[in-house]
Amino acid sequence: MKIFFLFTFSTFLLSVFEQAATSAHYDKILTHSRIRARDQGPNVCALQQVMGTKKKYFSTCRNWYQGAICGKKATVLYECCPGYMKMDGTRGCPAVAPIDHVYGTLGIVGATSTQQYSDISKLREEIEGRGSFTFFAPSNEAWEQLNSEIHRNLVDNVNIELYNALHHHMVNKRMLTKDLKNGMILVSMYNGQKLLINHYANGVVTVNCARVIHGNQIATNGVVHVIDRVLTAVGNTIQDFIEVEDDLSSFRAAAITSDVLDILGRPGHYTLFAPTNEAFERLPRGILERIMGDKVASEALVKFHILNTLQCSEAITGGAVYETLEGNTVEVGCDGESLTVNGVKMVKRKDIVTSNGVIHLIDQVLIPDSAKQVFELGGAQQTTFTDLVAQLGLTSSLRPEGQYTLLAPLNGAFSDDTLRMDQRLLKTILQNHIIKVKIGLNELYNGQELETIGGKLLRVFVYRTAVCIENSCMVRGSKEGRNGFIHIFRQIINPAEKTLHEMLRNDKRFSVFLSLVKAADLDDVLSRPGEWTLFVPTNDAFKDLTDDDKDVLLRDKNALRNILLYHLTQGVFVGSGFEPGVTNILKSIQGGKLYLKTVNDTLLVNELKSRESDLMATNGVIHVIDKLLYPADLPVGNDQLLTILKKLIKYIQIKFVRDSTFKEIPLTFYKINIIESNVQPIIRKEEPIIKTYTKIIDGRPVEVTEKKVTEERIIQGPEIKYTRITAGGSDNEEKLKKLLEEEVTKVTKFIEGDGHLLEDEEIKRLLQGAGTEYTKVTKVIEGEPQIIEREIKKVHLEG
Repeated sequence: MKIFFLFTFSTFLLSVFEQAATSAHYDKILTHSRIRARDQGPNVCALQQVMGTKKKYFSTCRNWYQGAICGKKATVLYECCPGYMKMDGTRGCPAVAPIDHVYGTLGIVGATSTQQYSDISKLREEIEGRGSFTFFAPSNEAWEQLNSEIHRNLVDNVNIELYNALHHHMVNKRMLTKDLKNGMILVSMYNGQKLLINHYANGVVTVNCARVIHGNQIATNGVVHVIDRVLTAVGNTIQDFIEVEDDLSSFRAAAITSDVLDILGRPGHYTLFAPTNEAFERLPRGILERIMGDKVASEALVKFHILNTLQCSEAITGGAVYETLEGNTVEVGCDGESLTVNGVKMVKRKDIVTSNGVIHLIDQVLIPDSAKQVFELGGAQQTTFTDLVAQLGLTSSLRPEGQYTLLAPLNGAFSDDTLRMDQRLLKTILQNHIIKVKIGLNELYNGQELETIGGKLLRVFVYRTAVCIENSCMVRGSKEGRNGFIHIFRQIINPAEKTLHEMLRNDKRFSVFLSLVKAADLDDVLSRPGEWTLFVPTNDAFKDLTDDDKDVLLRDKNALRNILLYHLTQGVFVGSGFEPGVTNILKSIQGGKLYLKTVNDTLLVNELKSRESDLMATNGVIHVIDKLLYPADLPVGNDQLLTILKKLIKYIQIKFVRDSTFKEIPLTFYKINIIESNVQPIIRKEEPIIKTYTKIIDGRPVEVTEKKVTEERIIQGPEIKYTRITAGGSDNEEKLKKLLEEEVTKVTKFIEGDGHLLEDEEIKRLLQGAGTEYTKVTKVIEGEPQIIEREIKKVHLEG
């Protein structure tokens, strides 16, 4: 029981301190101001005054160190902290300000206009007498800034209008700044009118959006807070204001259409950035009509103008990001006296206070991404792509009711040569950047294939810190629109067209490397489907190789395979997919380690620069290098081979261990997976062909009729399907044995119509790549029918 009591009591204390902390921002900022001014003497506070204005602030650390408020330079002032005063001949503010009743305190804090109006309106007697009051006293400047007509009406009717107006600034109990909690509603002493209190994290305290500029001046019968404007009565909701404001008729129509207007009539603490009619008129008519005709888009548009927090203009001293009711964010800031939204000055009128929030009128319509068509999501860094899509007529392919994903390269990805291309070719390139479906970043996975509107399949590669599609990787900035996503890419995407082997064969720079690949019987590896990364040395890497040297290499196939397979690793690794400056360790098929990293957008493999990266193949990627790679920990045991390798490899010290040999690397790091299938052949007979002719038999003419009948036996469906192996190494024999015992017991093999069963040993040889006698095996893949037997019978009828 005692433990429970202690836990409950400690929880209570923590909650009390937490509440106190959240409502004491003003006092905390004031304390910081005292610390900054401690060299000026006791009880001195440091303030910042915006240059060219009379606005002064007890500043946050951010504003203080920036030396600016709302982007404007601020000068430092030193004044007595609230409640203290100077004494002649002494430093700082060592004296305590005299404590007087509320009326006298108005004079102490310099609110002499409010004091004068209290006198002439007969309020003086009340605030000099008994009671406990809080007086939010407008400064002298606040009275000067009041609308002249309102000011005149108050002064002309001091006993009623002015008296009531001053009572509207008063609360019938003492409330210090620490008691003024954010979102609190106080009842004023005039007709129960509401006073909306906001206490912000930057220390600003507002009452009906008027800022407290001098707080906590204690009086014998209450407290005085000086504020920067005269308060006006608050009675209507945001909805009420919209419904009667002629300049918001367009926004009103949108709010009604989207069923959002009622939300703004409910209790709450909202901020509405309300676009005027003029703002709606600036929108292109097509865009406006489309959004207004789409309830989901119009609802998103209206909600994007609403914050679920109350943000008075005087509380904004720098940029901050706020979430809207639509779900996305806007940045609200200031530029001198002006409010900014997303960095743009657009607020025409600010701080229209209502009972459930505040309204700022703006002269631009804010359109969220969720209300835009996917083509409209492109930003300033993707204008080349979006302009080309429009110019080449591809926007017509992006129907509003469709679903798409744009893969938009940055402007810098389009070279002059690309822009000068034939428009038909350029259109094909752009089609490869438009996916047929709407797919977000969190829906992409490694190995995924995406179909473009041009019919191409693009592969997705997911790495630790990057997502790439083919050769190009994403940068930050993905957006979701009404009918699709846009993702931003560093480079133009180049879909693969050829296999690794075809790319080597078609590029003369790799002729020597390709000849070595052929000699090592590795052609098949680079030709079949798979996922490989291949580091290819150009012919320059072999320029010191003589014909005799090449013969030595070709004679030792085991050594040659070790060298070549050190250039090959499982998986597709795009250079720009690596985290910059971080070493990535990959295991080669040979078994040795490859060390990769990118520095200044250049790929390094074993510290050698790749001269050209990310050449995409249908079964992998090529990175071009100008030197032969060799594992540093692999010894050579042959003097002749060591001499040759030293000619080619000068950037590392090759180990020599006499009589050491290279390990054998069987071609079991990829395999053929044979699937048993019981397939019944279909017999198809063609119409008989009948020929009649005369033949000389035994010296006399005889008429012969010949009937030719053709039969075809056809297999429908899969018979043998080839796939790559997922791992290589010494455990392949065990995997192969398991495959033979469990999976491949009977495989029908048709050779020119003669069906028979392969023995286990024959299958094993086939899987290991041996047995060229099996090259006539009929392969039926993906259900494509193949003729396996054709029989022609001839019948001769002699007469």
